[in-house]
Amino acid sequence: MPYSTHRTTQIFQVSTLYGAATLAAALDAGRFGAPEEARRIRRILLVSQNATVPETALRLDEMHGYASIARRFDRVVGWNDAIRPHHPSVWGPRGDDVTLWQRAFRLAWDIDPRERVELAVESIQVNPGRALAAIFSESAVHVYADGLMSYGPTRERLPLSIGSRIQRLLHLDLVPGLRPLLLSEFDVEPEIVPDAAFRAVLDEIAAEAAGDPLLTPVREQAPTAVLLGQYLAAINILSAAEEEALHVRMLTAAARAGHTSVVFKPHPTAPPSYSAALDKAAADAGVRLTVLDAPLLAETLYAHARPELVVGCFSTAMVTASAYYGIPVGRIGTALVMERLKPYQNSNRVPLAIIDHVLPDLAEGASAALVGAAPDTLAPLVRTIGFCMQPALQESSREHAEAYLRAHLAGLPARYFPEPRLAELDLPGAGPQARAKLRARRARRVVGQTVRRTGR
Repeated sequence: MPYSTHRTTQIFQVSTLYGAATLAAALDAGRFGAPEEARRIRRILLVSQNATVPETALRLDEMHGYASIARRFDRVVGWNDAIRPHHPSVWGPRGDDVTLWQRAFRLAWDIDPRERVELAVESIQVNPGRALAAIFSESAVHVYADGLMSYGPTRERLPLSIGSRIQRLLHLDLVPGLRPLLLSEFDVEPEIVPDAAFRAVLDEIAAEAAGDPLLTPVREQAPTAVLLGQYLAAINILSAAEEEALHVRMLTAAARAGHTSVVFKPHPTAPPSYSAALDKAAADAGVRLTVLDAPLLAETLYAHARPELVVGCFSTAMVTASAYYGIPVGRIGTALVMERLKPYQNSNRVPLAIIDHVLPDLAEGASAALVGAAPDTLAPLVRTIGFCMQPALQESSREHAEAYLRAHLAGLPARYFPEPRLAELDLPGAGPQARAKLRARRARRVVGQTVRRTGR
């Protein structure tokens, strides 16, 4: 097959439909070249399935809306097939092999050796985004973030050879006024994907799903509340029983708010089966429950069901319900999850803190509300949490964190800043007992290392 004569090839790596929708909106808004430049740019959609067992997981091309998004690209290729039998989340090239891999992929994807390549990846800290950046080592890199994690810090230090090539961070303006911390250590500028463009893509996806028979019972039952499941047991934050109890608490909160028709939307990567606890809770509360386990985004459900309430723990889909559909939202269970989240550096911490801070707790009898712009209290809180998560990457925020903790720690729930973490980072708020425990733990570690090294 002859090489193409395009001057630039853009490779867009995706693993979720939500991420693909974000990219589609960015393309439609001209964020990757104006329409008149399109003929000089070839666009490749590189699809990665990052599930633990990719062969058994729902494929991106099985989800409603994928086909219309894929039509924006000149070619679609599968990353899993390209690196088989390796797993996308694990495999990366050895340093001496990157040139060979680039030649191989250019040949396989019909990219001329003289062509410039640009990368758009969803998570540069981990594979496959990091692997692609290493292979195309001279390419400019654009990072896009499709959820609340963009507001948290980079999860680990990136090599300068990659970080210095990152041009920008494209993100949705989910919490207006809050600036992302992601990649801030490289002074990467955040760039907002326009709301109107993203909502247009969501509408396009919803229209494609209109004929799905799984949506028929939802339309017939006309649920006024949506419960959002996550995958907290699957990633060992809660036990399966605790997560089921969390779903029951969501339903109870919806019933208490007067909703008698409810739909439960499991997370696409959550385990396929649930206990009968949710059904029993619905029967006891006199609530009609519909479980929608279909290959579609929660946003597609919002478009078709038009609910009056969305209840969840800390899903990004809670914020999109408010931001793009004007649906009031409320949280359940954030305190428990924040206490269980380990280690402190867990990248779910900032999304969890945002939801915990800005949304009402329905379990305490509060009424659902819209998210709106970030309150003045949010950015200082997120910046301090970001420092406590990644002090080496956010070291310029130490003085801010110290001042913030002195001024506000007494008024915050202990789950935000556990004493052991404050002691470990030598921050205000760590009492003598926590510091003594830290010294003892460090002493035991030194003794253990000595015994392993010397055998005595």
